[in-house]
Amino acid sequence: MSASKPLLSVEGLSKSYGGVHAVRGVSFSLFAGEILALIGPNGAGKSTCFNMLNGQTTPDAGLVHLLGRDVTGMRPREVWRLGVGRTFQITATFPTMTVRENIQVALSSHDRKLFNLTASMPSSALSEADRLLELVGMGGFAKRACGELAYGDLKRLELAVALANEPKLLLMDEPTAGMAPRERIELMRLTAQIAKEKSIGVLFTEHDMDVVFEHADRILVLNRGNLIAEGSPEDVRKNTEVRAIYLGEGLVYDARHREGAAP
Repeated sequence: MSASKPLLSVEGLSKSYGGVHAVRGVSFSLFAGEILALIGPNGAGKSTCFNMLNGQTTPDAGLVHLLGRDVTGMRPREVWRLGVGRTFQITATFPTMTVRENIQVALSSHDRKLFNLTASMPSSALSEADRLLELVGMGGFAKRACGELAYGDLKRLELAVALANEPKLLLMDEPTAGMAPRERIELMRLTAQIAKEKSIGVLFTEHDMDVVFEHADRILVLNRGNLIAEGSPEDVRKNTEVRAIYLGEGLVYDARHREGAAP
């Protein structure tokens, strides 16, 4: 995608559990501002791969480089401080705290400071929290308790929290899970816009193929721990192995139908 050096470089990443290869020799690169989708059937190794990238799981073999630095086996906290944000399939917010306070917790953690959120939060942190909320379209929700939010709003809040440490790389695990179709489109459109504007590399897993093929610049396909395909959405759509193993003829038909082609 670019002649510049990759933001993230993964080489020969492998992990086994009891003799079962969860991930086997996976290699790929991700560039700043690029949206890269990691897809595959259940049990393909997506979550294991994700967890090795941000330090939750230590690989048996392989290397992970972030901006040229070897981060293989680093603890999640250390990886986070180097500029890696992550969102999860199940949202993790503090429901009794306000939307703004959730952002403030992330900001204070990033600055290695602890504040009394009701009394001593510096004005700079308050303004930064509000800026992040405006960025994700939640400026009017600052004083609302998280427990009152609709699920789609919680997902946007989680994105704002992930952006609090000014990440260079954003890992998103099933970012649209549980959302209504329109909310899925809006969240990924917002994510893509922010990524392009701020040159953030985004790697995401997703089961909704409409989301994947509309927003990904490139797609990686895992099956039984192996990387079986990599390329543009159109290249992956045409890949016969992908169609046979994962996507199925139904998706190919849907895509052709939307383009007005005969089935």
